[in-house]
Amino acid sequence: MQTITIIVSSAPYGTQGPFNALRLAAALAAEPHSARVGIFLLSEGVFAAKRGQAPPEGQVNIEKMLADAIAAGASVRVCTTCCKERGITPEDLTEGTMIGTLKELAQWVADSDKVISF
Repeated sequence: MQTITIIVSSAPYGTQGPFNALRLAAALAAEPHSARVGIFLLSEGVFAAKRGQAPPEGQVNIEKMLADAIAAGASVRVCTTCCKERGITPEDLTEGTMIGTLKELAQWVADSDKVISF
């Protein structure tokens, strides 16, 4: 089984990057024979894991998409340094996400068959 790391560093509602990253992650994780999927949120991407998102009606909810990817089997880490810089605490994060470090991301990258960045 392949291991795929998806790095998301774009703001969840400023670009289509996080939307497309999470669609891909959920699709990969949902296939039982496909891949182990890790999602690492960096920079503005940490806001994708912010609990309690309420986008305008008709706009996709990135928090829900992240929860769906987790439910499909994806592992999610959120950069501790990036969270601290933005005033995000572990209590602010969506259920199923965990604080991660750059050292952990480096290990994920080293262990991955593929790394995709959004």
